[in-house]
Amino acid sequence: MAFRRSYLGHGVGLRTRHFPVLEGGGAAVREVDWFEAISENFMLPGGRPLAVLERVRAERPVALHGVSLSIAGTDPLNRRYLAELSALARRIEPAWISDHLCFGSAGGHYAHDLLPFPFTEESLRWVVSRLLAVQEALGRQILLENVSSYLTFRDSELAEHEFLAELAERADCGILLDVNNVYVAAHNHGFSPEAYLEAIPPGRVGQIHLAGHQDHGSHLFDSHDRRVSAAVFRLYRSAVRRFGRVSTLIEWDERIPPWGRLVREARRAGQIMEEELRASPAQSAA
Repeated sequence: MAFRRSYLGHGVGLRTRHFPVLEGGGAAVREVDWFEAISENFMLPGGRPLAVLERVRAERPVALHGVSLSIAGTDPLNRRYLAELSALARRIEPAWISDHLCFGSAGGHYAHDLLPFPFTEESLRWVVSRLLAVQEALGRQILLENVSSYLTFRDSELAEHEFLAELAERADCGILLDVNNVYVAAHNHGFSPEAYLEAIPPGRVGQIHLAGHQDHGSHLFDSHDRRVSAAVFRLYRSAVRRFGRVSTLIEWDERIPPWGRLVREARRAGQIMEEELRASPAQSAA
């Protein structure tokens, strides 16, 4: 089975800086096609964040994107977290739920970071078993996102793209393909970002992320604090040619720009997609 994806268009993250613009609904909300909300920020019984999310959801589709699942961790799955996420999903009715291919907790303590792990057959079996349990608890397929990385493990037996593709098939989940993270990791570790894309099964990709990064000389850093680079947009063109019409989101989490500038960035991504689809009519119907 492939991931049952639906195309929403080009969206942006729902961030507190833009609450004053969006909480009234109307024209501002309709300037973008959809929104992505960080799940943990809205697991509340009430308050302004949840009110804004519900106001936005009344006019546009919303996806929930988590940062605390710790799917590759060795701690037991956090059942309370899954119950709260499930309750939020029932309330918001998101288009889908996603999280990250990483671990973020150990011994019951959360690092509040997206930490890497070795890509071995043993870890693949472990993550598959946990992901199946998560999807059963939520009653739906979810998407997992490739994260940016700055080190590799000697014990790894698989390349990241091989691990991700096999995981999606075994657990029957979707892939949130972060094109910026592919570009950052390819630069940091010396592999071809185009080869990475070619290894990902098109039927599994349910969403794409685009973001900005910093060049620190010795490495690239996934900073989410600036516009998408020309190089990442070129890689996005390759992604569109391979995967077709996939819902795409602009991530901008630091030094967040005014609402109008963020909207323009999402529209720029939309224009690039349409250009590539016009040049590849077969993919336009994908």
